[in-house]
Amino acid sequence: MTRAAVAVAVALVLVAACGSDPDYLTTEQLMDPTACMDCHPDHYREWSGSMHAYAADDPVFLAMNARGQQDTNGELGDFCVKCHAPMAVRLGLTTDGLNLDDVPQYAKGVTCFFCHSVAEVTDDHNNPLVLASDEVLRAGITNPVASPAHRLGYSELLDVSSPASSAMCGACHDVVTPAGVHLEQTFAEWKETIFASDDPRQHLSCGRCHMVERTDVAAEVEGVDVPLRDLDIHEHTFASTDSALIEWPEREAQAEARRLARSNSILPRICVTPLGGGRLDYRLDNIGAGHMLPSGVAHDRRLWAELHVYDADGNELWSTGVVPDDEDPPTGDPDLWELREFAFDDEGNPVKYFWEVREIVPSLLAPAVTLDPIDPRFDHSTTRSWSVAGIFPQIARVTAALHQRALPYEILDDLGLDFELETDTMAELEWTSQLADLAGCVNP
Repeated sequence: MTRAAVAVAVALVLVAACGSDPDYLTTEQLMDPTACMDCHPDHYREWSGSMHAYAADDPVFLAMNARGQQDTNGELGDFCVKCHAPMAVRLGLTTDGLNLDDVPQYAKGVTCFFCHSVAEVTDDHNNPLVLASDEVLRAGITNPVASPAHRLGYSELLDVSSPASSAMCGACHDVVTPAGVHLEQTFAEWKETIFASDDPRQHLSCGRCHMVERTDVAAEVEGVDVPLRDLDIHEHTFASTDSALIEWPEREAQAEARRLARSNSILPRICVTPLGGGRLDYRLDNIGAGHMLPSGVAHDRRLWAELHVYDADGNELWSTGVVPDDEDPPTGDPDLWELREFAFDDEGNPVKYFWEVREIVPSLLAPAVTLDPIDPRFDHSTTRSWSVAGIFPQIARVTAALHQRALPYEILDDLGLDFELETDTMAELEWTSQLADLAGCVNP
């Protein structure tokens, strides 16, 4: 169905709403996200720029899936596309994702209809979600106002205040490869944190962080008295780490949402002490993320520390982690602090692609798992130390920051793609002797 046809259908439905028997949209019409646009303009706009909408148009996904199908002689099958375009798979429009250019746009990405039709979660990885066939679009609102466009229902799977909602998110955001490697573990990681606690004072679902709450109406329908819902409406930006590499809607809004998502994630500390003749410590405490950092495809993420040491005249004495915008963090630099998962094959050789991975060696920032200060797991921070013995007496100022990219240039180059990767920065902090405490440390 074309956008114009959907708009006409929605208009007819709204007219019909004045009668006693609404003429609901058909299942085929509801599958098209543009059918949601008139009644849910903000949600549609936010979703249109999200990585959910982008999932099947992402050139990295398309190229990597094609490479995977080639390298495995097609054995990869629908492994990738069943998460990146689940409706296309369920409608029989693709079996391996190699023909997505010919699949209509309404069936690409993770769509409104897909999420709001989920009726059951049967496992914890690789998209085991069961969709209902009753034309009811579910949400987390317990007292919905009757819609002129579709049937409504409440589901705890879409209620961000319910622990069940995280199970729905986790079902796609935990991935086990065909070789049995638990490659993406965001949901498994969350389940070990304080945020998965049954205590409502601690519990935070995936949606509470990645779908920011606001006071708003759930729908905008002319002639229908729609109540204002206090902190019961949620953004549909799903902001995290990734960003669109091609022209895509809502680019600035997505960048701001990513900034907000990471703004309170990490608590840094810098210490300059005389230990060993002079030592520089950079401590990172993952206080806000409900999972490891980085998470998801952590073997593709690039997260690294950049530090600079200056004397009183502003001369640079030492630095590490200075990475040009068009290059990856250098391998083999003993001073570089890089946080990610390192992937290897059966023989211990480094590999790039998930279908080659047989072993993962993590170097990640752990999340909070307890609030009990006497529990040995309470301090979950990670500290990297560097010897600065040769320059210690001259140190007057230190700057530190943590940079993150969604993937490395080596992957783009190997796939024959030419894009500029965005770099996000967090955990910025400056040390001076005037700011330092008696232990030689500076906290935010």
